[in-house]
Amino acid sequence: MATIHPTALVEPGAQLADDVEIGPYSIVGAAVRIGAGSRVGPHAVILGRTTLGARNRVFQFASVGDIPQDRKYGGEATTTTIGDDNVIREYVSIHAGTAQDRGDTTIGNGNLFLAYAHVAHDCVVGNATTFSNNAQIAGHVTIGDYAVLGAYAGVHQFCRIGAHAMIAAGAIVLQDVPPFVTVSGYPAKPAGTNNEGLRRRGFAPADIAAVRRAYRTLYRSGLALDEARGELARAAADVPLLAPLVDFIAQPGRGIVR
Repeated sequence: MATIHPTALVEPGAQLADDVEIGPYSIVGAAVRIGAGSRVGPHAVILGRTTLGARNRVFQFASVGDIPQDRKYGGEATTTTIGDDNVIREYVSIHAGTAQDRGDTTIGNGNLFLAYAHVAHDCVVGNATTFSNNAQIAGHVTIGDYAVLGAYAGVHQFCRIGAHAMIAAGAIVLQDVPPFVTVSGYPAKPAGTNNEGLRRRGFAPADIAAVRRAYRTLYRSGLALDEARGELARAAADVPLLAPLVDFIAQPGRGIVR
């Protein structure tokens, strides 16, 4: 049986794996499912049609799966789906999806959400991302694997942040950020490539050099976007690492930061 503190409120219907721990004064709603090895700290609230996978840790005062902050929301049966091995620190808020979009807010595996981070409705967060303190993403945002959002960073709704991108502290992102790119400022502008992040993740020096060359093609060559994309596609034929960058630019969105 799950370990539930006597002061916690777990509504009938909630599905908890046998080794789940629920801390003092926490609330778990009737449609919540929590996977094996997960721990919910004191005063946390997990509501709605929310699924947490295995080995997640939810700290005190976090709010997960509640209804979206959206005027169009009318009580539809939307969901929040969270994978495995995520850390959700103090006062983090993660909201369910809306019927007007995906109907689900989706978070992958191994993500770290530091205190006061916010994930709004219908967002898709990949794997191994880091949201620093007070990083906030609005509705319908997509965050790629290994992306890092610095403290107090903000992302406009419908923006895309590519894999391995780095959003500097305090940056306000109003357009899409391609993979590997670092941005800073308000509005956020390109500021190079995330070399240190790539090194930490084991990228070879040759691959990092290829990413830097791609950045120069995209931002410093003077080429129009379509021309730069053609050059990058040719480079990706020899360096497959660049294929996600080419695909990202080809997809419609809010336009990439320039």
